[in-house]
Amino acid sequence: MPVGTLGPVKGVTPDQLAATGTQIQLANTYHLMLRPGERVVAELGGLQRMTGWGRPMLTDSGGYQVFSLATLRKISDEGVEFRSHVDGALVHLTPERSIEIQNHLGADILMPLDECPGLPAADEVIAAAVDRTIHWAQRCRDAHTRSDQALYGIVQGGLNPAQRRRCLAALLPMGFDGFAIGGLAVGEAPPEMWRLLDDFADDLPADRPRYVMGIGTPADLLHAVDAGVDQFDCVLPTRNGRKGYAFTWDGVVRLRNAAHRSDSSPIDAGCACVCCRGFSRGYLRHLLSVGEVLGGILISLHNLHFYQDFTRSMREAIERGQWPAFRDRTLARVAAVSAVDADEASHASPIEE
Repeated sequence: MPVGTLGPVKGVTPDQLAATGTQIQLANTYHLMLRPGERVVAELGGLQRMTGWGRPMLTDSGGYQVFSLATLRKISDEGVEFRSHVDGALVHLTPERSIEIQNHLGADILMPLDECPGLPAADEVIAAAVDRTIHWAQRCRDAHTRSDQALYGIVQGGLNPAQRRRCLAALLPMGFDGFAIGGLAVGEAPPEMWRLLDDFADDLPADRPRYVMGIGTPADLLHAVDAGVDQFDCVLPTRNGRKGYAFTWDGVVRLRNAAHRSDSSPIDAGCACVCCRGFSRGYLRHLLSVGEVLGGILISLHNLHFYQDFTRSMREAIERGQWPAFRDRTLARVAAVSAVDADEASHASPIEE
C-alpha cells in the first residue's frame, strides 16, 4: 500500500497510481489534522473525493509520529502533546481524538493510537508501551461507532514474542476487524525483524487481515508473506525513487551513477511500466542531475509498478502451490536490496514522506 502522507502519493496522479495496480493507499492522520484539518477534508467530500483517488484508503493514527517526532512531543496515559512542526502550536492527540479525526477523514480502514518505541529498547520500556497500547486500543474501540469503517488493532512488543502475545491476548476480545504488527523497522536489523515475524505473525487470527506496518524492501515482504502476513505499507518505492534508486528483480539500480550517462536502455527491459516503455537510463540520469522533478516521478512510477508486480507474483505463487520454490529463488535475487542502502531504505521522515 503506497503512502500518501498529505493525501496524494507524492508526484503521482490517481490514474497513474491505479495503473500500477495499487488497490489501497495510505494517508497520515497527524499531518492531515494539521493541514488542511480533518473538517476541511470532510467538507471536500472525504479523502477519496478530495484526492480524486476514489478507491480504498487506510489512515494511520498518528502513532508513528509518537516515535518519529519524539523530540517534539510529551506522552502520558491520557495521550500525546505535540509541538507542531508547522507553527509551533501545541496539539493534543488522544485515542478518542485520533478516531474522531479519522472518522472525519473518511478512510475505509482506521488504526488506533498506539505507542511505538524505537529499538533497541529496555524490557521495561517495551512493557510500558504494550500497557499503554492496550489501554489506548480499548479507548479507540469504544470511540469508534461507524460501521462503514474497519478498525484494526495494533500489536506492539518490540522483538519480544512474549510481550507481543501479551498484547495480542488483550486485543482479541475487543473485536477488531484486522490486526497489525507495529513497532518494527524502527532501529533493529532486518534479520531480527524477520525472526520476530517467523515466531509471532501466525499467532494473529487467520480469519482477519494481517498487516505489518512500515516495512518495505522486497526481502522484507518475502519474509513477511512467508510468515503469513497479508498487507504492507512503506514510503520506500516513492521516497527512494525521488532519490534515483530504481528497484528491479535483480537489485537496485542507482541512476545517479555516471555509468548510466549514455545508457539508452530502460531501467528494466522486462518491465511494462510507463517509465520503462518510454525512457532511457541516460535520460533519467540527466533529469536527476539537473533537478528536474520528472525524473523522480518516472522512477517512482517504475518502483510502484515493480512493487505491485512483486506482490502479485507472490500471490500467484501461493495460488499455484509453488510458494517455497518461488520464495527461495526470489530471495536469492533480491537479497542485495535489503543489504544495500540501509539508510535510503528507511521510513518516512519525521515531517513527511
